Amino acid sequence: MSDRLTGKVAFITGAARGQGRAHAVRMAKEGADIIAIDIAGPLPPSVPYDSATPDDLAETVRLVEATGRRVLAAAVDTRDLEGLRAVVDKGVAEFGRLDIIIANAGITVPEAWNETTPESFRDVIDINLTGTWNTVMAGAQHIIDGGRGGSIILISSAAGIKMQPFMVHYTASKHGVTGLARAFAAELGKHKIRVNSLHPGAVNTPMGTGDMMAALNRANETNPGLMQMVTPFLPDFIAEPEDIADAACWLASDESRFVTASRVAVDLGSTQF
Repeated sequence: MSDRLTGKVAFITGAARGQGRAHAVRMAKEGADIIAIDIAGPLPPSVPYDSATPDDLAETVRLVEATGRRVLAAAVDTRDLEGLRAVVDKGVAEFGRLDIIIANAGITVPEAWNETTPESFRDVIDINLTGTWNTVMAGAQHIIDGGRGGSIILISSAAGIKMQPFMVHYTASKHGVTGLARAFAAELGKHKIRVNSLHPGAVNTPMGTGDMMAALNRANETNPGLMQMVTPFLPDFIAEPEDIADAACWLASDESRFVTASRVAVDLGSTQF
C-alpha cells in the first residue's frame, strides 16, 4: 500500500461486512483512521438476506486495528440523523478531523413491480436515499470546518446508471443517490470538497445470503429475460468487495483531486449493454 491517506479520517456507513468492511480496511491500510457505523441488527422484514450482527462490526474493528490505525465503531441506523451526528462528532473529537465520507449502507429487495408493498418501497427509499443524505449531513460540516477540502463518495449502483430488473424501489433510490452526488458536488465544491457516485455491478457480499437468490428467481419467473439486461462484458461476472474499495480509495485520494460530480462505474461493463 502507498500510505496515500496518511493522517486522514474516513467516516464509513454499512461497515460491518461486505463492501463497507472492504472500504474500512483498505483505507486503514492506506493510513486513514476510521469512523465505522452499521445497523448491526435486524433489517426490515422485506429484506430476504441475512442481517449484519454486532460480531460482524467487531470483526471490522479487529481488522482495522490490525493495520495499526485507530477506529471508532458504533451500531447506528442511517435513518437516524441525530444518532449519526453523535457518532461523527465523537469521532472528530477523538481523531481531530474528518476528510472522507463513504455513504455505503443500503438494502435491496427483489420483487416484481406489482408485488412491491408500500412498506418495502418506503424502507428501501428511507435507507438507501434518505440514509445517504443523512450520512452527508452528519459529516460534511466537519470537512468544511477542517479547511483542507475532502472527498465524499456515495455508493450508488449499476442500477443508478441503468436499472435493475425487479427492483423498482432500489433503482429509484440509486438514481436518487446519483443525483445527490451531483447536487452536493455543486454546492460543496467551493470548499474543495469533491462528491462522486460509485456504481458497482454484481459484488460478492452477504447480500447473496439467506433467501436472496430464491427471491430473485421468483421475480425473474414473472418476466424471463429481463435479467439479461445487466449482463457484464467481462468473464469474471462478479466483483469482490475489495475491487470496489480500490475505486473508492482512488476517489478518496489526491490522485482524483480534479474528479467531482462524476459517475464512476465498477460494473464489468454491465451498464453498457
